[in-house]
Amino acid sequence: EYRNFAELGAATLLRLGLETNAVQAVPAPKVRLDRTFASALALKSWLGSHGVTETNFNIISLGPHARRSRLLYEKALGSDYKVGAIAVGNQEYDTQQWWTSSAGVRTITDETIAYVYTRLWSP
Repeated sequence: EYRNFAELGAATLLRLGLETNAVQAVPAPKVRLDRTFASALALKSWLGSHGVTETNFNIISLGPHARRSRLLYEKALGSDYKVGAIAVGNQEYDTQQWWTSSAGVRTITDETIAYVYTRLWSP
């Protein structure tokens, strides 16, 4: 039904009650790696081409991925922008006791490693 995750996300936010003037889908090119960073670069390009002067943004991401997403958006957008993150709870495990399920342990372990990698070696 949707051509990309940006359109799916926008449609979801509209169904949740956000006004149409508060939602803009900004699709990124299809890439195999660094999808979040590609999304951030697409947003930077879109902001520049549409003359948007707002410099404060919140991103919404799933659970522990939100911290790394925020970092990647900060790197892509640069120091002129202030980026916040809203973490949506993961339904696959109890986020308050993530260590009690294999899905929780895998997610936290993977995101911790990916965050350190992003902090140290990502653009």
